[in-house]
Amino acid sequence: MSWWRCGLVGLFFFGALPASWAQMPGTLPAPVAQVEGVQEYRLDNGLQILLVPDASKPTTTVNLTVRVGSRHESYGETGMAHLLEHLLFKGSARHPDAWAEFSRRGLRANGSTWYDRTNYFASFAADDDNLRWYLDWLADAMVNASLERSALDAEMTVVRNEMEMGENDAGRVLLERGLSTMYLWHNYGNSTIGARSDVENVDIEALRRFYRTHYRPDNATLIVSGLFETQRVLDWVQTYFAPLPRPGAPLPVPVTLDPVQDGEREAVLRRPGGVPLIYAMYHVPPGPHPDHAAFRALALILGDSPGGRLHRELVESSVAAAAFAFTQGLADPGYALFGLQLAADGDVTRAQEALLRVVEGLEHAPITQAELDRAKARWLKQWELSFADAQRVGVALSESIAQGDWRLHFLTRDRIRDLRLEDVQRVAQAYLVRDNRTVARYVPEATPRRAPEPQRVDVAAQLAGYVGDVRQGVIETFEPTPANIDANTVVHQVGEGLQVALLPKPTRGQLVHARLDLRFGSVTSLQGQGEAASMVAALLDKGTRRLSRQALSDELDRLRADVSVQSVAGGVSVSMRTSRDQLPGLLAVVAQMLREPALEAAAFDEVRRQWLAGLQEALRSPEDRVDNAVEGRLSPYPPGDVRHVADLDRQRQSVQALSLQQVRAFHKRFYGASHAQFAAVGDMDTQAVLDALEQHFRGWRSAEVYERIPRPFAEVLPAELRFTTPDQRNAYLRASQPLPMSDAHPDYAAFLVANYLLGQSGSSRLWSRVREREGLSYGIQSYVEWNAWEPNSTWTVSAIFAPENLMRVRQAVEEEVTKALLEGFTAEEVEAARKGLLALRRLGRAQDAQLAAALSENLRLGRRFEVSQAVDERIARLTPQEVHAALRNHLRPDRWVWAVGGDFKEAVR
Repeated sequence: MSWWRCGLVGLFFFGALPASWAQMPGTLPAPVAQVEGVQEYRLDNGLQILLVPDASKPTTTVNLTVRVGSRHESYGETGMAHLLEHLLFKGSARHPDAWAEFSRRGLRANGSTWYDRTNYFASFAADDDNLRWYLDWLADAMVNASLERSALDAEMTVVRNEMEMGENDAGRVLLERGLSTMYLWHNYGNSTIGARSDVENVDIEALRRFYRTHYRPDNATLIVSGLFETQRVLDWVQTYFAPLPRPGAPLPVPVTLDPVQDGEREAVLRRPGGVPLIYAMYHVPPGPHPDHAAFRALALILGDSPGGRLHRELVESSVAAAAFAFTQGLADPGYALFGLQLAADGDVTRAQEALLRVVEGLEHAPITQAELDRAKARWLKQWELSFADAQRVGVALSESIAQGDWRLHFLTRDRIRDLRLEDVQRVAQAYLVRDNRTVARYVPEATPRRAPEPQRVDVAAQLAGYVGDVRQGVIETFEPTPANIDANTVVHQVGEGLQVALLPKPTRGQLVHARLDLRFGSVTSLQGQGEAASMVAALLDKGTRRLSRQALSDELDRLRADVSVQSVAGGVSVSMRTSRDQLPGLLAVVAQMLREPALEAAAFDEVRRQWLAGLQEALRSPEDRVDNAVEGRLSPYPPGDVRHVADLDRQRQSVQALSLQQVRAFHKRFYGASHAQFAAVGDMDTQAVLDALEQHFRGWRSAEVYERIPRPFAEVLPAELRFTTPDQRNAYLRASQPLPMSDAHPDYAAFLVANYLLGQSGSSRLWSRVREREGLSYGIQSYVEWNAWEPNSTWTVSAIFAPENLMRVRQAVEEEVTKALLEGFTAEEVEAARKGLLALRRLGRAQDAQLAAALSENLRLGRRFEVSQAVDERIARLTPQEVHAALRNHLRPDRWVWAVGGDFKEAVR
């Protein structure tokens, strides 16, 4: 099936060789290897020569295989290898009109481009003058192709016509669509002829660079077969090819490989005319791989006519009009295709099901010895006939050269001879499976619907005269220092329970961020209420008693508002973002969401399904499994306690058992503004905001008494936890330790700096070693979850990595922490950390959403930002000795809870 291969194509300009070089004497190349009459030689410049003498017919064939094809092209370069093949025939320094000379001499010459190689070949009646001339042309064209802009422009019409010819072939186009779906990254997914936009807009200088990169003697093989005199050919090769320089730069080596396909894929092509086609395509090993021979046999066992299974079972039963199969032996993992052509009125669904049943059903209908013997006999016959034909042997060898070595031509034959039934069956069952499958279907359709043609936009023309919204002016700067924040914050009380902090300041677009925190219940009253509390929070934005879910969404859009709700232990937090004029109206809507949620059955069922699906997904996530287990260890409270962290299976059981009645009862019992904080930062009318809060929240009380949920420090035994999550390519490590500290501890500032140096920053010890020096992890960090109420905070280090690197990552963590505990940090490190951490804290205070959350928390704690200022001042004065002492006094690796999750099938290193 050669119809998808690209034909005639060309090369590039390097400057002509001096005429005297063609006569330079040299030592003839010595033999390198010999297999069954094929003799290999090599020149000093790297050119490989294969001589295949055959005096049985008075013809000579010459092939030059250059190891460059579409696999070697980069973004924007698709089609370059093919273009060069065309342009090579447009003339070189000594041969300005090669095609005319071919005709005059009676040479049957052409070229072809494929994924891994470009091939130039000519056959002619044995004649020393023609052979010598053709060798001279090949050598000249290899480095001296003219590659003029005028020649490229003239040939563009021919190349476009070749594209259009291919585009008229539904089978060829369907193969291209299937391959582009099958390969995510590898260039085997690109058509060899290239993207029309790349080809039509090719830059001549870029094309010349591509030529100079790949057309060189050490990247080519010259094959001469048929009737010739060996010594003369070696003399001429020495004369014409030996002077070609071998570039100093190494050849670029493509490294891209597609990952294992992880699920079936599908491509559909709809065009007028023709008959339906179905391709079932599968990734297969590269041509040099020992298992590739099995696919050569499988293509015949399944796709041959009349003995192939597809013909016997589907064509003879009239499910399909024709069946076929082939496999590609390529340098990198290739593909096997099993296809059907249907009658015009054929049932595509039925035929596809039948095709897949036969191809993927070999486990239940094993291959027989008779089928394998027949396939081997057929394949070997074709190989022998091809090798016996001097005009075809060069082309056949060029395919093996493209795969990596010409001797593969013989090794593949031997592998076919030695194929065992159990190996073919094993390979079939390993690769011909659903998750490795791409189905491509051609569906004839009289009037397919097409979207508009793609086009680029003249951006300058689109923006001519544009001035933007003239209402947007210069915004006055607000410096977010703790003192400035405190000085400009308005603190107020609404009713008995709602504390308010408003920080009015100019913002772009009159934007304002707000945060409302409701606190309710106690350890006793919240017993066994965790799932109900979370469900209520999840349903608050699903409609109210007065606004349907859609109406609520529309109202928030009208108010240009974003609202998010988060459930927390003993409360709920509502974050808001809108503009100055809309904030009072938004507060009315939020009050309605909180006080009058619809809590409808349909929304409840939807959220519960999503929640259960998320828990199911969490079971296969290394991060979720590890975090759930560690948090459970760090929170040693019994089931039912609001502080208890249940494992994922128990969470799923609790969610399944939850009822809508429980959810409604929770809302009625706990929700209210008896103990609440509201903070807003941005452009606002403070009085309008206070009036809205008074109107919508005053007097709304919770039926339950509120008591803050305590979290006192508790000793946690060290542990080693391990979770296997199959088919997860990314592993996760976490180590945590409870710290008997709050953010009011004397060592707070020093420990902040120590942790910043250890694992928080992009120049930290852990990041520098694990990420930068050893390249083991995309992300590694350490952080502290600070408790503002009790001396019970948590230090954690976490990292993601490839499962096989587990021990190296853990060792790096342990060594860097031990080194920091023993030696501390240098003065330069501490100075840089102080500056970096202070800048980070300033940045946090400049983020209005974070600032609103901090103001709300300060209301609850009874603090002002002067506390933050004191921490900043303490950080600025810290010495290396104080930072080291804080780390040494509180971090205890022997008390850590370690946990890892991932697919640890292979031995770790």
